[in-house]
Amino acid sequence: MGRFARWAAATAAAALLAAGCSSGPSGDGSGGERSGSARPSTTGGKALPAALTSQQLDWQHCKATADSSAPGRDWQCATLKVPLDWSKPGGETIDLALIRSKARGGERIGSLLFNFGGPGASGVAGLPGYAATVSLLRERYDLVSWDPRGVGASEGVRCRSDKETQAAEAVDPTPDTPAEERAYLRDATDFARGCEKDAGDLLAHVSTTDTARDMDLMRQVLGDSELHYFGISYGTQIGGVYAHLFPEHVGRLVLDAVVDPSADLVAHRENQARGFQRALDNYLKSTGQDPARGTRKIADLLDRIDARPLDTYSGRKLTQVLAFTGIVWPLYRQDSWPSLTSALDTAEQGDGSELLALADGYNERDSSGRYGLLPQAQRVISCLDDKQRPTLTQAKKLLPEFERISPVFGPFLGWDAAGWCHDWPVPGQYENPEVSAPGAAPVLVIGNTGDPATPYEGARRMADELGRGVGVELTWKGEGHGAYGNGSDCVDSTVNAYLLKGTVPTDGKVCALHG
Repeated sequence: MGRFARWAAATAAAALLAAGCSSGPSGDGSGGERSGSARPSTTGGKALPAALTSQQLDWQHCKATADSSAPGRDWQCATLKVPLDWSKPGGETIDLALIRSKARGGERIGSLLFNFGGPGASGVAGLPGYAATVSLLRERYDLVSWDPRGVGASEGVRCRSDKETQAAEAVDPTPDTPAEERAYLRDATDFARGCEKDAGDLLAHVSTTDTARDMDLMRQVLGDSELHYFGISYGTQIGGVYAHLFPEHVGRLVLDAVVDPSADLVAHRENQARGFQRALDNYLKSTGQDPARGTRKIADLLDRIDARPLDTYSGRKLTQVLAFTGIVWPLYRQDSWPSLTSALDTAEQGDGSELLALADGYNERDSSGRYGLLPQAQRVISCLDDKQRPTLTQAKKLLPEFERISPVFGPFLGWDAAGWCHDWPVPGQYENPEVSAPGAAPVLVIGNTGDPATPYEGARRMADELGRGVGVELTWKGEGHGAYGNGSDCVDSTVNAYLLKGTVPTDGKVCALHG
C-alpha cells in the first residue's frame, strides 16, 4: 500500500523481527557454498568489474538492534556493494544489507532469494519471521533476503520526521474546496522535497530495474548459476523485470500476489479500487450484510469523519485518511475481518479508537509516536518507476469512474493519482514495466481470486506477458493478500514441488478455497 493502497507486504513488517549486522570476528566468514559456477552478467554489453563480481561476503551473526532482539544464531548478516548508478558499474557504490539462514539438509539446491513487497519492505527484518512458513524449503535452500536500495539498512530514505508524518494525517485526501486542494498538493510537494534533501543522488537510482540488476549481482556473489526467487506482491514486479533482463539466468521463480505489469499508474489504482471493493463485498457478505448497502454505510461514515474527525482514547483525532487506512488494513487477511467489524461498530458510535489502532498498525506507528519508513520508501521507489504524472485537473475527470468502481475506495485512489508523485524531483522511468522473457525457464505465477491489493486478474496478465512456455498460472480461490502459506495445502504442495523438485504444474491449475 502506498499513501493509501498500493502493494503492501504479505506480512505486517512491524510484527516481524528486525536484525542488525555485526562486523566483529564471529561467524564463518564464508561466501556461501557454490551451486554450479556463477555465470557473469553484463550491463550495456560490458562485463561487470571484478571488484563487484568477486566480492567475498563476510557473513557474521546478526546483532540486536534498538528495536528488537537478534533473530537467533541460525541467521547471518553481510553487506554487498552495488553500483549507485548501474550505467556506471565501475563508479560509486552503495551498500545493501543481506541476511541468510543456510540450508539444513544434505542436498542443497542453492540460494532462494525473497522479496516481501511494498515497495519498501525490509527483507532483513522480514525473513526471520517468515522462516516458519517456508521451513520445508529451508532444508534444501539457503534462505536469503535483503533490504533493497533506499530501504532500511540499505541507504534507507527518510523524507519527513515522525512529527511531520503525524501532521500530514490531518490533510484531507479527498479535497472538497480549492483551499483543501492547495493543501493537498502542498503536502505532496513538501514530501518530495524532504525525499530529495535526504536521498540526494540516490533518489534517481532506487527503481525496480536497479533492484533487479542488484539481484543478479547478488546471484553471482552468492555463487549461483541461476537465480531462484520468491517474490510477493510488489516483489512479483521485481521478479518479472529480472526475468526480462536476465532470461538466461532464471532458475525457479515464484511470483505470488501478482502486480499487473500491463497497468500504468492510473490503471493500477483502478485495479485496486476493484480489488478492495471485491474484498469488502466478500467481507460484508460474511457478516450477513448486503454489499451495496454495507458499502454505502461505510462511505457515509467516511464522509462524516471528513467533516468531523472522531475522538479516540489516545487524544488523537481519527481523520478521514486514518479511517480509510484502518478499513483497508484488515482486508489484507481474512482472519482480521472480525477486527474490522468491531472497529466500524465503535466508529458508528462516535469512537475512532479501534480504526486508529488499525491505521497505526499499517503505518507502523508505535505507542511512542515513531513511524516505520516503509510508506516513505514505497513512494520513493514507485515515483521513480512511474512515468505517468496526472495533474489535478486530469484526476478530477477520472473521479466519476473511480467512484463508480467503489464508493469507498474510489475517491481516495482517484485523488491519489494526482497527489502521489506530484512535483516529484526526478522523472519516472516507464508507463508499465517490461517483463517479456523469451527463452526463460518456466516461472510460477500465483493469483488469489479474493486478493484486494493485487487483484487476481494481474496474475494472468503477468503469465501472458512473460511469454508462452514461460508464465505458468496457478489460481487459488481464496481471500486475503497472497496465497502461499495462507492455508491451502494445494497451493503449498504445488509451490514446494516446483521449488524443490522442479515440477512445473499445468498452466491454469486451480486450487479450491479449502483444498
